[in-house]
Amino acid sequence: MAAITDVCDLKPFKSMWKIRVKILRLWKQYSTAGGLTIEIVLIDSNGVKIKVSVKKDLVNQFDAFLSQGSSKILINFSLNPSCGSYRTTIHPYKIGFLSTTRVRCCDALPDELTGFEPVNYRDILDGSLNTDYLVDVIGQIVEVTPIEVVLANGKDTKKITVELLKKK
Repeated sequence: MAAITDVCDLKPFKSMWKIRVKILRLWKQYSTAGGLTIEIVLIDSNGVKIKVSVKKDLVNQFDAFLSQGSSKILINFSLNPSCGSYRTTIHPYKIGFLSTTRVRCCDALPDELTGFEPVNYRDILDGSLNTDYLVDVIGQIVEVTPIEVVLANGKDTKKITVELLKKK
């Protein structure tokens, strides 16, 4: 049986990888270009995160086997460069499910693996963080604006503004 690989060691030169991970976040996303996809953020026992995309043709095949908070062993998947803005992890690659990908149940990874890495609020304000990646912020919400449509990268995009309580 193939050994379990740490997420930090995944490289795109092969597809027959085997990893043991916890599903931190899972959501379905629809776009006219890509159709309905399942988007996932995984974490391994070392706290290393990686993004996953299950394309529209495979959603029905895998949907019932994937749930947020569950731990799984994933076998045989592709790795592609992760690039662009608003990335959910700093891992240089993202996982793509194949029709031959296998999803197996396994013992639960610890609840302590939350994936949260809060950043210092001052680092956000002074612009020292890489804006290609999403960041975790902990705070008390004091106001949420209604959804507004703004132009971003030449496309209409929905935006919501959240105001956090500033404490000294």
